[in-house]
Amino acid sequence: MSPDPALPIRHRTFPVRMIAGCLLAAMLLWNQPAFAQQAHQHDRMPNVMEYLDRLDRPERDQEQKPTLVVEALGLKPGMQVADLGAGSGYFTRRFVEAVTETGKVYVIDVEPDALKYVEESLIHLHRPYNAEFILARPDSPKLPVESVDLLFICNTYHHLDEQVTYFRNLKSAFKPGGRIAIVDYYHDERSGELGFPKHHLVPRDRVVQDLAAAGYKLVKEHTFLPKQYFLEFTLE
Repeated sequence: MSPDPALPIRHRTFPVRMIAGCLLAAMLLWNQPAFAQQAHQHDRMPNVMEYLDRLDRPERDQEQKPTLVVEALGLKPGMQVADLGAGSGYFTRRFVEAVTETGKVYVIDVEPDALKYVEESLIHLHRPYNAEFILARPDSPKLPVESVDLLFICNTYHHLDEQVTYFRNLKSAFKPGGRIAIVDYYHDERSGELGFPKHHLVPRDRVVQDLAAAGYKLVKEHTFLPKQYFLEFTLE
């Protein structure tokens, strides 16, 4: 019998240590660049696990600058972070280390194989961690009420439908002072050659407009990523 999709897949605390994507794994194109999740949401790649492996290639670090991203977020032990569209766990593993076992990371994806991939990679880190794996719906990450200090979304915003409604419905998931961080590719020449059409990418200004319409305000913008905007929002 299939598991109830309305329930988190698993909640564990294991020994772990750190390795190296972010994507909404069910939205992949198997022949796109390995450093990000870039596919149209209705396309499925033939080998999810092979793609996830490619997402963790060390070369990705050159443009994604994950250490700087995590530092900019100011994560501290004990914080609770949601990695929406966790994919291969590229950022999940870094969040686990930043918040330690005293905090918690919600690992969220619509692809069950991606969640299993991340769980196995956390186990192989051989250090304590606290993570909950959530099989999301396309219209909801299914986060508990007042559960997160930070919702992190990398290269996934442009895959979401009806973004204003999506984020308006997410308000109850934030603790007081909670934030949203959105990293995604520029839709124009600033992102350079990505190896896939840019027509489905969402311009930075429209993201700001969407989040404002959903009840959030832009509080910080980081400019060190060469091909992506990096925005932080809080509730109005």
